[in-house]
Amino acid sequence: MDFIPFTLIDFIDILLVSALLYGLYRATKGTNALYILTGIVLIYLAWVVVNALNMELLSTILSQIISVGVIAFLIVFQPEIRRFLQMIGMRQKQLQFISRIFGSAQKEELNLSPIVDACREMSESKTGALIVIGQRSDLTLIIDGGIAINAALSQSLLQNIFFKNAPLHDGAVVIEDNRIVAAKCILPVTQSQVPKSYGTRHRAALGMSEISDAIIIVVSEETGGISIAHDGQLRRNIEPSRLAQAILRYINANTRKEREENQ
Repeated sequence: MDFIPFTLIDFIDILLVSALLYGLYRATKGTNALYILTGIVLIYLAWVVVNALNMELLSTILSQIISVGVIAFLIVFQPEIRRFLQMIGMRQKQLQFISRIFGSAQKEELNLSPIVDACREMSESKTGALIVIGQRSDLTLIIDGGIAINAALSQSLLQNIFFKNAPLHDGAVVIEDNRIVAAKCILPVTQSQVPKSYGTRHRAALGMSEISDAIIIVVSEETGGISIAHDGQLRRNIEPSRLAQAILRYINANTRKEREENQ
């Protein structure tokens, strides 16, 4: 019996398929899409075995099921697929990567005082707010979907934007390089299973944290509670006095991760 040699190309092929499956798993984790995807994979493996055994009738039936199943998967789970593509596309900007390589000017340190003070005031008045602090991920798609502001970061401007009757209060504010880049931005809502107590802002903050390394702050309109979403996790009921410390912890975590990637 002749054995087919295992080559380097075969190893790369297996590695790429494994990476693709892991990416699909992360994109569909916590959703019903994961179970459907698992079913499609199992049916495909069964089809491979049946095809290898030359069982033509069963092989034909399974191949038709796979074809229909993939189409149905694309239609029914379009939000999860879009989220997966966003995870791939919304990465650090190429120009920022080049600037780090050649040792150009460092990113300006974030001025937390206006953000913390504004959140404290909005928490006391129970004014709902959704603030995205950009890090390395490219937020162009999110920014382009909102209203351009491009103004210096300040407490009064943040509070005016999120004032209940203000035209820009609905949606998120995006902050980059100590500037309010845009307001009324629409964030992708998480498709993961979350507690029913989570409102629309909390779900949007989680969804944004799943596809980027941004730090998202939420002020609840119902309770005035302050929450932070980062890396797919939501930390709730943060005291205003500890908000700056919490933000810095996430910024430092992103910095450590960046250093590890560049080593």
